[in-house]
Amino acid sequence: MKTKPWEHYLFRFFLIWYAIGVVLLAFDLVPPWLEWANVVFLVTSGLLGAVFFLRSSNPAAGLLLVLIIFFGSILIESFGVHTGLFFGSYYYEADFGPKLLGVPVTIGFAWVMVTAAAHAVAAPAASLAPAFPRLVYAVYASLCAVIMDLIIDPVAYEVKQYWIWEDTGAYYGIPFSNFAGWFILSFVFHLLISLLFFRNSVWKNTRSPFWSHKMLLLYGLMIIMFVITAAAGGLILAPILCAGLLAAVYILYGTAAGRKRI
Repeated sequence: MKTKPWEHYLFRFFLIWYAIGVVLLAFDLVPPWLEWANVVFLVTSGLLGAVFFLRSSNPAAGLLLVLIIFFGSILIESFGVHTGLFFGSYYYEADFGPKLLGVPVTIGFAWVMVTAAAHAVAAPAASLAPAFPRLVYAVYASLCAVIMDLIIDPVAYEVKQYWIWEDTGAYYGIPFSNFAGWFILSFVFHLLISLLFFRNSVWKNTRSPFWSHKMLLLYGLMIIMFVITAAAGGLILAPILCAGLLAAVYILYGTAAGRKRI
C-alpha cells in the first residue's frame, strides 16, 4: 500500500517532538508552561498506532480495533482509579489533559500506541508457534507491553511523580497488581487482534510495510526514551533491565521474522 505525504509528515513530527522531549525530560528542563507538551506527545504517539491499524488492515476493522482499545482502556483505567482494583490504588498528579470518566483521554491514546508497538514486535510468534498460535502471540505481545511498563512506571512514579501509588510493591514501590493489570488488558487486546487478523497461519494486516517498520521502531524509541530518563534520574535497575529486555525482544523478532515472513 502506497503511503501518502501526510503519513511521512506525521512520523517526522513525532520524531522531532520525541528528540526534543528526550532532552527536556532526561535533564528535567521542562518549564511549567510547557507541561502541555506531554499531552501532544501522547496524542501523537497514539495517532501513529491508530494509523498503523487503519493502514495495515481493512479500514473498518482497523477503526473498530482502535475504538475498542481507546475506550476499553479508559473504562478499565477508570474502574481502577475509582476502586483501586486491577492496576492498584493510585491517582494522577500531573495534568495529562481533558478527562473522561476520571481518566485523561491521553491514556487511551497511550494504550493504542502500546498495543500497536507490542503487536509489531510480537507478530512473528503467531506464525511460528507449532500449536495454539493465537494464544502464544497474545501472551508474548502482552509480555512485550509489560516490558514497556517496567520502565515507564518507575520513571513516572519515582522520577517525575506523574502519578502516585497508594499501595506498594517490591519493584520501585509499584504494586504487582499494576503489572498484572497491564498483562491482562494487553492480553485481551492482542487476542482480539489475532482473532481479527490471523488466519491460516498468516497475518492479514500486513498491507503497509511502511507502518509495520515504524511500529517496530516506535517500540524501541519509547523504551529508550524512558531508559535515558530513568538513568538520568538516578535509577539503576530499571534502565539496565529494560535495555537488556529490549535487546532480547529485537533479537527474537529478527530470528523469527527471518525464519518466516509475516
